[in-house]
Amino acid sequence: MTALQRLNKRPDYLLWFSRIFVGVLFIFSGLIKANDPLGFGYKLQEYFEVFHTTFLNDYSVELSIFICALEMIFGAALLLGYKAKQISWGLLLLIIFFTFLTFWSAAFDVVKTCGCFGDAIPLTPWQSFGKDLILLVFILVIFVKRKKIYPAFGDQAMNVLVFFVVLLSFGSGIYTYNFLPVIDFLPYHKGANLPAYMRVPPGAPQDVYEINYTLKNKKTGETKKMTDKEYLKTEIWKDANWEITGEPENKLIKLGYQAKIKDLRISDSQGTDYTSEIIENPYYNLVIVAYDLNKANEKAIGDLNAITINAAENYNIRTVLLTSASAELAAEFSKKHNLIMETFYADAVPLKSMVRANPGLLLLKNGEVIDKWHFHSLPSYQELETQYFRHNQ
Repeated sequence: MTALQRLNKRPDYLLWFSRIFVGVLFIFSGLIKANDPLGFGYKLQEYFEVFHTTFLNDYSVELSIFICALEMIFGAALLLGYKAKQISWGLLLLIIFFTFLTFWSAAFDVVKTCGCFGDAIPLTPWQSFGKDLILLVFILVIFVKRKKIYPAFGDQAMNVLVFFVVLLSFGSGIYTYNFLPVIDFLPYHKGANLPAYMRVPPGAPQDVYEINYTLKNKKTGETKKMTDKEYLKTEIWKDANWEITGEPENKLIKLGYQAKIKDLRISDSQGTDYTSEIIENPYYNLVIVAYDLNKANEKAIGDLNAITINAAENYNIRTVLLTSASAELAAEFSKKHNLIMETFYADAVPLKSMVRANPGLLLLKNGEVIDKWHFHSLPSYQELETQYFRHNQ
């Protein structure tokens, strides 16, 4: 069909809407996850655990960057009309895979949040499954009508555009992985007040649970299940023929107020809690996060140790190292690198959320995250001194 014929032909509004809806959503989904590919990599590891493919854990970041880039490339190619037949097939196969994955997660309650939009828009597996079903409908429209999709530009211009799309798609994930997310959606972002994020306000709604009993009739052997409210309302407890068997089951029916940070506990090697002392320090203090000492960048550890020495000598700045490693391993690591900072311990999950780097650095003051850095972009001691330590210490 010639360009003139296409112009004179009545546009297919359903196809156009489907292309715009799917294309924009795929670009947004890929871009929001590419903002934090390491976080999406952690989510992929949860799926690897469920499907017994943990051998892929070592490649989770590479797969994360690839999937994010693929979503953005497919979305952009769909909007541009680039290789419509191949892109339609790719979209269909991809959405079928995602729909299966989210259904499995929801039906068997194996992954609590799907990670479709990263930490920016947390979705439950059922919500994500519903979203994928809607996408599947529109992608089927695109697939059926794929022969009606034409390139928006000529071959040469299109190739140049797609080249830049591919470059930007992979480049965005590689950049944020090697530095930090451009927008930090986690509760340890710059400006966050950690003690406030850990508190539950007085009078906040509490979790509501339902107690489920299993009852058995002594005469007939019949069994039935009922809630605690039904148990009292029916007054079945007055009937001596019915008895409760097994342990009552507590079922969460309504989630109460959730603190933004609810899993952070910092302790020493003896288990003594130092959480408040460290995060509520009224002065500047440096927190080095290295959740996995075996994989921590050793050059960065040396640079951070030099910063620690200068900050302590000149401004009495306290520096602590937070890790999820064992006390024995931490002691060996500290001795090997001649570390002078104090070492404390926390679970790996909150440490991974604190900063997407191993190691990473946070500057705290009075519980507030003043700034944070990836080990690829650590500030020099002079920069820290000039910008922070000389003022309001």
